[in-house]
Amino acid sequence: MADIETPQSKIGHRRSNKNRERGFTLVEILVVITIIALIMSLVGPRVLNYLTESKVKAAKIQMQSFSSALDLLYLDTGRYPSSAEGLNTLVKPTGAMAGWNGPYLKGGSVPNDPWGKPYVYRSPSERGKFEIMSYGADGQEGGTGTAADITSASND
Repeated sequence: MADIETPQSKIGHRRSNKNRERGFTLVEILVVITIIALIMSLVGPRVLNYLTESKVKAAKIQMQSFSSALDLLYLDTGRYPSSAEGLNTLVKPTGAMAGWNGPYLKGGSVPNDPWGKPYVYRSPSERGKFEIMSYGADGQEGGTGTAADITSASND
């Protein structure tokens, strides 16, 4: 005899398909979220530490670039810019800069530090002929850790 499909047998067939297509339970989802949170709590601080270290390194590299540009300016003009003239002298001459042969920095402007604040330039400084500073993450003089000042002084 041939199998005859009745409406009741179709309902049973549908139920068995529904059981195969069931989703995740709330407990399973919570377990996965907990595992992800644990992994992030272990990895997150290290990633943030690397980000902070990279900003400090970027500031030091920029300050070395400024120092080199200031040395070139010194060779052309015979002096470093004053604190009042500032780092902008590296991209635009001031009236009192005879022999200026720049711009000494690419881009037409002095970039800000990695935290978006302008660099501080002092000449002469207590530490040398000039000093370039970034006040760090907090943007204020002094501080420790990520808020510590980053300094590049010329002792030549």
